[in-house]
Amino acid sequence: MFLSQLLLPDGGRAVALRRDDVQAHLVPSAETTRELALAAIVAGRGLADEVAQRGQGATVDLQAALAEGRVLPPLDHPDPAHMLLTGTGLTHLGSAATRDAMHGAPDMGELTDSMKMFRMGLEGGKPRRDEVGVQPEWFYKGNGHAVAAPGRALTSPAFALDAGEEPEIAGLYLIGPDGTPFRLGFALGNEFSDHVTERGNYLWLAHSKLRPASFGPELRLGDLPPDVQGTSRILRQGKVLWEKPFLSGEANMSHSLANLEHHHFKYPIFRQPGDVHVHFFGTATLSFADGIRVEPDDIFEIEAPALGLPLRNPVVLDAPGEPLTRVEVL
Repeated sequence: MFLSQLLLPDGGRAVALRRDDVQAHLVPSAETTRELALAAIVAGRGLADEVAQRGQGATVDLQAALAEGRVLPPLDHPDPAHMLLTGTGLTHLGSAATRDAMHGAPDMGELTDSMKMFRMGLEGGKPRRDEVGVQPEWFYKGNGHAVAAPGRALTSPAFALDAGEEPEIAGLYLIGPDGTPFRLGFALGNEFSDHVTERGNYLWLAHSKLRPASFGPELRLGDLPPDVQGTSRILRQGKVLWEKPFLSGEANMSHSLANLEHHHFKYPIFRQPGDVHVHFFGTATLSFADGIRVEPDDIFEIEAPALGLPLRNPVVLDAPGEPLTRVEVL
């Protein structure tokens, strides 16, 4: 079962429900996924049950809405500052190889920090139920202002040294009135990053992540399958430039989802009532690792049938030059 958000031809907002390959229908009396989730929390029932209580509205053509640029991210917040984008790295089996090469140690016998953290995850990232495992690498990506809707451009700033895709699964969350984090479901994500900046110095990882991101077009309700298989590709002038399969889900990860969620939401600042969180769970597949250099108007395409419709975003590069950002004194 999948939820999506879209703009109607008259400019109004709506939520659509799609079951597998069945035609999507509007959810009556619902303009946002967040509104539906808040109602479910108040009623003490699951999001799928809340949707079922609303009945079934008119049919909607999601493919046409995507082509017309009317599909929104499947979850948002009326105040973008209260939508937080974060992520974890070195969480997938095989993800350490590319990172280790990017931050190689001067002595071949010495483990890099990346490899040390990856091994920590292998050894302690999947604790027993009700136990706390090792904490993962964590990063802040931005807020709702950094979100590009499905089909919209991911813009690389003028000062960036690279514009690289990261095909990932994102967990979508809403903080309840009492501060309890609720997971609404999962979506495809492109955790767009600057890998050349990161490679220059590992301590620039935080800078490399402050880029736009996209997720959707659909939100998968319920649990995530343990083995998620998908494909990441780059299209240039209508032809496939690069293509590679990617794996996700706990069967392909060194951390459990519960462990990653704990180490994010253990901080009280991330449990503020009403806030929305989009947390990217990491990847082991990058075109950057294969020497691909993205150019303007290339299109990223990420698909995994378990997560619904494919996510596509063109790339835009800001004009060259980096004017000095000056701070005025009051």
